[in-house]
Amino acid sequence: MTDEQIPDPAVRIAGAQEIAPDLLVIPNQRVQLVPNIGIIGGTQAVLVVETGIGVANAEQVLALASEVAAGRRLYLTTTHFHPEHAFGAQVFADRATYLVNHAQADDLKTKGPGYLEMFRGFGGAIADRLDGVRVPTPDKVYDGGYDLDLGGRTVRLRPTGQGHTRGDQVVEVPDAGVLFTGDLAETGQFAIFPWFPPYDTDVSGVGWLAVLDRLAAAGPRVVVPGHGDLGGPQVLADVRDYLRELRDETWRRRDSAMGEDALVAELRALLIERHPEWAGREWIERGVGCLCAEHGG
Repeated sequence: MTDEQIPDPAVRIAGAQEIAPDLLVIPNQRVQLVPNIGIIGGTQAVLVVETGIGVANAEQVLALASEVAAGRRLYLTTTHFHPEHAFGAQVFADRATYLVNHAQADDLKTKGPGYLEMFRGFGGAIADRLDGVRVPTPDKVYDGGYDLDLGGRTVRLRPTGQGHTRGDQVVEVPDAGVLFTGDLAETGQFAIFPWFPPYDTDVSGVGWLAVLDRLAAAGPRVVVPGHGDLGGPQVLADVRDYLRELRDETWRRRDSAMGEDALVAELRALLIERHPEWAGREWIERGVGCLCAEHGG
């Protein structure tokens, strides 16, 4: 990635929309490195989901959340450790309780510094957004699942196991039928595989597919993907079907002893032909590499 390819990843809080009572989403408006961000309210507290990348973005999100909260207690959570989702959490210190699952906390500690330097290396607007950013440390870390009582509304934080990262979690709002997936699901693009051997190989195509099978079976009313347009349960089904397609096409070619370079070239052409409207073509090769490594167990 280069700065010329990526516009300024600015969160636009003016686009916030209420998708259920006391439940706002700030849509990413299909801007790269901008996540969909949630603000979920109960009678006693408000939970923010994701921060955006960097201090300035997170300050805007905190300002809107504080306005919405109107004196209610603030919480923050993030779906995984990647910079555009979590690297603004320092802004919430002393203003909100930041809670995440144990595996995500480990990712922040062990991999966060490397990702911060990698993203700064993109230069331009991304480096500017990361000026003064520190890798965040959660206030509260939980094992298993965590039910957060906001007052009249319980939000379920659920680790999924290894998928897009080792520490993914989803955020469920049962009374509204809303599910925040983080980067386990996107719309309008190829699945993001952060497969960077030997530095980061924690993504698992096999694990991710199993996670999507479980999430799709639950049938949420509204799915808020990590990036892209909100939708219904079909969002989960579409990503699941793509991951299955990617796995099957990759493994079939590996079974025939096709070399990885030839396999990547053939599959890239095939998948672009099948999904010509999707963005993020650079992730096809990463996904193939991941599933080649997982071939045969």
